[in-house]
Amino acid sequence: MQRFTLDQLSTLRALVEDGTFEKAARRLHITASAVSQRVKAMEQSAGRVLVQRTTPVALTGAGSVVLRYARQVELLEADTLRSLQEGGATGAAVPISLAVNADSLATWFLGALAGVAEDLDLAVDLHREDQEHTVSLLRSGAVMAAVTSSREPIQGCVTEPLGRMRYRAVATPAFVRRRLAGGLAALAEAPVVTFDRNDDLQDAFLRSQGARPGAAARHVIPASNDFARAVLMGLGWGVLPEQQCLAELNDGTLVQLAAEHPVDVPLYWQRWNLSSPLLDAVSAAVRECAARELLPLTA
Repeated sequence: MQRFTLDQLSTLRALVEDGTFEKAARRLHITASAVSQRVKAMEQSAGRVLVQRTTPVALTGAGSVVLRYARQVELLEADTLRSLQEGGATGAAVPISLAVNADSLATWFLGALAGVAEDLDLAVDLHREDQEHTVSLLRSGAVMAAVTSSREPIQGCVTEPLGRMRYRAVATPAFVRRRLAGGLAALAEAPVVTFDRNDDLQDAFLRSQGARPGAAARHVIPASNDFARAVLMGLGWGVLPEQQCLAELNDGTLVQLAAEHPVDVPLYWQRWNLSSPLLDAVSAAVRECAARELLPLTA
């Protein structure tokens, strides 16, 4: 197999990020035909199809492997330029693609990036995904690090613990009076707010109470802050991060449905197993912020 050129690797990155040959061509200031020719040359070198010609384009399994390599080359190039300039600005922001679950994004994660992004002149590209599914973005090469609930590292990555994100099952006092007058036994039949169709936190809480999810109305609110607002407005009960409900629990706007049974979700940081000062600095910032904002993981 022949080696890929830097132009070919940058073309693949642009094609995946922009979605079409025409948009990638505009970004690279070449023709769409030239983009297509570079991709075909890469496929001939690899001996495999890398890109499915859909709208937007989609990577094959082999394409994901090459995309990951392309992003690693880009990161190493940025590290090299910074080293040559003794850590100074290189004149262009360095793209860093990360995956994070919505609740972490809404509560603690941005605090980790606030200082480091400016200090290192980063252009952060965040992918929001459930903590159980961020690993798939790592595997595909779409991101170089992710907050995940998976302790086992995928191939080519390393994992370190971040901490436990604690959730509380809550509802408004009016909702409790209206729907839960008979106690928690009625919870399975009461309207519930869920984040999306992959959200299992509410059902996990029900199972912890010895109940099975019933035929209750499920309100799907796919935004963390709006999810919390929906619970505050009495649309249903839900499981919220402590950071989003402690003030309301203290002032009585919300009540806990089972104070002795919080739902703890362990979080880990998975990143490429790659020696990179830039990625090391981002990882250190995430680790330090998590230590302040999350509960420690139990052994």
